[in-house]
Amino acid sequence: MDDYVISCCSTADISEEHFRNRGLQYICFHYVMNGKEYTDDLGKTITFQEFYKAMRCGAATRAVSIRAEEFERYFDSFLQKGQDVLHVCLSSGISDVIRSAMTARNRLEERYPERKIFILDSFGASSGYGLFMDRLAELRAEGKTIDELYDWARANRLKLHHWFFSTDLDFYVRSGSVSKTAGFVGGVLGLCPLLNVDNRGRLIPRDRIHTKKKAIAELVKRMEEHAADGLNYSGKCYISQSACYGDAREVADRIEERFPKLDGGVEINTIGTTVGSHTGPGTVALFFWGNDRTE
Repeated sequence: MDDYVISCCSTADISEEHFRNRGLQYICFHYVMNGKEYTDDLGKTITFQEFYKAMRCGAATRAVSIRAEEFERYFDSFLQKGQDVLHVCLSSGISDVIRSAMTARNRLEERYPERKIFILDSFGASSGYGLFMDRLAELRAEGKTIDELYDWARANRLKLHHWFFSTDLDFYVRSGSVSKTAGFVGGVLGLCPLLNVDNRGRLIPRDRIHTKKKAIAELVKRMEEHAADGLNYSGKCYISQSACYGDAREVADRIEERFPKLDGGVEINTIGTTVGSHTGPGTVALFFWGNDRTE
């Protein structure tokens, strides 16, 4: 349907080709590396490989949210064409970007009283957020109106599960994503912490796994526990990873073996520079549809 656009942020961590094929619009976050600001442009300006290599070498990085003025110009580019907008934001448990989007909406509603501008908190991040957007694109293609799509998104956003492990929580602590206490505990005895995104969209440490091999097995186990229809899960499954593709591939292979009814193979993406500024290298995240996240 051409009378409205579905939009998100670059932090959905899917490829440029995927955005284009699904007809999804996106606006870019920013990040600062060693005092210089860059656009989170899906690895065009600085490749993901260069970004994570710099982090491993000690580069200081931090994410920079999208400003209200940027959102205003971005939304206006659609509104002036007579299109309504459904914009889905990175989780408010990770970023305050939704405030900027709402500020822009409030300004534009005065200029375009006849247009609809919906802003929604995804309560998700990275390719889990991307998987959510992919489903919205499918529903639009099936003929849902913008109002129907917004209602569906609100009702189903907590069914998208995010489970991940990291070989190092230091980067999470530096960015403020997890507490210093959690980071310290995770670093003791070479633990490989298991985390998920809770029902408020926050990153929560859930378990302390003693080896990466066991952490990989635990990811698969969590999907077995929470996926819609269990081992008969027939939805899509995404993985995102930060400079550890081999670990992600091992998770994907196990998922494909355990869940033979998957909708296609597991899609592996790269954690982008905004989310990567929080996670650092060495994170593997698994995303799938399941029961409602309740805590």
